[in-house]
Amino acid sequence: MLRAQLAACVIDRLCLNYSKAFPLPTHPSISIFNLAYLTTLKTPFYLSTFQTIPQSSLLSNYTTKLTLISQFHFNPSSSMAPPTVTTVEVENVAFPPTVKAPGSDNAFFLGGAGVRGLQIQDNFVKFTAIGIYLQDNAVSSLSVKWNSKTPDELTESVEFFRDIVTGPFEKFMQVTMILPLTGQQYAEKVSENCVAIWKSLGIYTDEEEKAIEKFVSVFKDETFPPGSSILFTVLPQGSLVISFSKDASIPEAETAIIENKLLSQAVLESMIGRNGVSPAAKQSLATRLSELLKEGGGN
Repeated sequence: MLRAQLAACVIDRLCLNYSKAFPLPTHPSISIFNLAYLTTLKTPFYLSTFQTIPQSSLLSNYTTKLTLISQFHFNPSSSMAPPTVTTVEVENVAFPPTVKAPGSDNAFFLGGAGVRGLQIQDNFVKFTAIGIYLQDNAVSSLSVKWNSKTPDELTESVEFFRDIVTGPFEKFMQVTMILPLTGQQYAEKVSENCVAIWKSLGIYTDEEEKAIEKFVSVFKDETFPPGSSILFTVLPQGSLVISFSKDASIPEAETAIIENKLLSQAVLESMIGRNGVSPAAKQSLATRLSELLKEGGGN
């Protein structure tokens, strides 16, 4: 467990150290010299470990500083550096390495991307390009179980992609049109895939039926020419945030929010699950995440 050590060094200075394990570090990570700033901080802060304060005539000053700092909340995940990843281009659609997703304040990195298409007679017809983004803490969450696996092993593992779908981190999917589609065409196909997943698991209920009806209604009046995008933000508590974009930009505001956890998971699973519509996105995810998980597993 990440531990925080706070030490009051002198009357006008505070030192903040971080350590993943004992022994505690001897040199401060951060030193704060502005006493006026320290005395006006109000945000709740929690520190799990305090260094013993020397007994001296300045004890009251040390105690004051400790009391102020103890009002702050220390969040280990906030100090995590985002994974370093590259842009992926799919059929002239460039998926940037990081995005800000509608409905979330968190940072997302590009896990992988690929085309979605269908074999029609002798031709493979490409309909959409799909980018799968994950919240930064997905690497630490997944690496515990999957850091020793090769890209091929991850690609073939239904359980691995299921762990991405159900993991306690946010996901963001960008579906950009290669060929034009109507909202009704898209929603009906996604709904069909979601219902098939639920029925195979025996979890299709009235609540899911109502969620599907709302999902279809969000899309019914929409049209998506080439280059336009459908955007999904999946929140772990069960919200599916839906947004639309007519160009390469990602809007700040959402179009609709559907509160149904099974639907939020099924939309992503329809893309990368056992029968996911984009094997290319699955392979891209497995290849890129394999290296990131090895790095995460070594931390």
